[in-house]
Amino acid sequence: MHKWQTMTALDLGRGIGAGDIDPVELCDVFLDAIAAHPFTDKIYARVTADRARAEALAARTRQQNGGLLCPLDGVPISWKDLFDTAGTVTEAGSKLLAGRTPDADALVLQRATQMGLVCLGKTHMSELAFSGLGYNPVTETSPCVNDHDAVAGGSSSGAAASVAFGLAAAAIGSDTGGSVRIPAVWNDLVGLKTTHGAIATKGVVPLCQRFDTVGPLCRSVEDAAAVFDVLGGGSVDLAHASLEGVRFGALQTVVLEGLEDAPRTAYERAVEAIKQAGAFVEPFEFEALNDAFAVAGPLFTAEAYGTWGEVIEASPDTMFDQVRERFRAGKNVAASDFVAGWQKLDQIRHEYALQAARFDGVLLPTAPIMPPNLARLIAEPDYFVEANLMALRNTRVANLLGLCSVTVPAGHKSTGLMINCLPMQDAKALRLAAAISEIGA
Repeated sequence: MHKWQTMTALDLGRGIGAGDIDPVELCDVFLDAIAAHPFTDKIYARVTADRARAEALAARTRQQNGGLLCPLDGVPISWKDLFDTAGTVTEAGSKLLAGRTPDADALVLQRATQMGLVCLGKTHMSELAFSGLGYNPVTETSPCVNDHDAVAGGSSSGAAASVAFGLAAAAIGSDTGGSVRIPAVWNDLVGLKTTHGAIATKGVVPLCQRFDTVGPLCRSVEDAAAVFDVLGGGSVDLAHASLEGVRFGALQTVVLEGLEDAPRTAYERAVEAIKQAGAFVEPFEFEALNDAFAVAGPLFTAEAYGTWGEVIEASPDTMFDQVRERFRAGKNVAASDFVAGWQKLDQIRHEYALQAARFDGVLLPTAPIMPPNLARLIAEPDYFVEANLMALRNTRVANLLGLCSVTVPAGHKSTGLMINCLPMQDAKALRLAAAISEIGA
């Protein structure tokens, strides 16, 4: 593997800025690696080689003229296959959208291109983004970097795999219930779930628009902050990030139930390291979280089915049955129940904000379980349902409560520590994550 394939996106950008890395040569290293990798077909849905080389050539010209556009100008990244890409098939992992070819790039892809980033291609994902495991029998299932017989996590499965296997310097995914953070944690990456509305979703194939968010999967918190800025979230200053005097809440209730040994041990050790670094950590009981989970199901499924029901029912047999039935769960939700559910959830969000305001951030394990074995998911439908619910349980907290959230590796393969912050505190969450990463928690 070429050393450039293991470098952070910002280190590659620094090399370009210093004149030590030619953007065209860099692009070719990644394209050659993609062409040769045994898992490429399970990671990339489509490779946009011609576009990538043209964008890399433009970056080389800017480099030679001293006009680089941002610290990531010329850096090759991947895009989940739900971001509209002009002239390139964008199917969101579903045969329902077979051959769908947008005329224009999604707004975030437009912005990234205008800032000089190089688009390597589109990565595989859970069908229509409605699963946290990444198992997709109608297209491809990406492997986990730590266990090739296990799933990568979803729905941004190929996004995570593209970075973890050295086939992209960073990746852009989406997160509706954990779809950035689950594949990030299982592949030892940093994943940022942005505040809803912080990053434009125009041109992104929707699942539940009131929950959908866009976010990066990266090798470092520094990369995540830089990509967040490129995508329109705003500049983040990570200089002198420290845990000294920081006050964290350690979320209790359901998020600590049923943890497998590795996630539990990694979380406990990370929290202890955070305390040793000078932060205060106290238990945070938020009992209304159970009420949020109770109202969540109809809100997700009703909006998802309202968006996709007509398309699904026109060709239901083309879908993975587990995903199809998740959509159909929203078919008969009454409008009155949907409205009442949102009113209840908004009230819970308000209560959470009041109670969590005394903390700089709230800590919890990212995933309660390790990456499930693919063969078992295929053989045991009930296990698929159980594993999917467990995988998404902790990450869904941030989506339900309207928070921003960052997951960082927690010292054991495929485990992670999650930091949740109040809405529009994405920069704060990234600073806390950077400080935690510095101590190796």
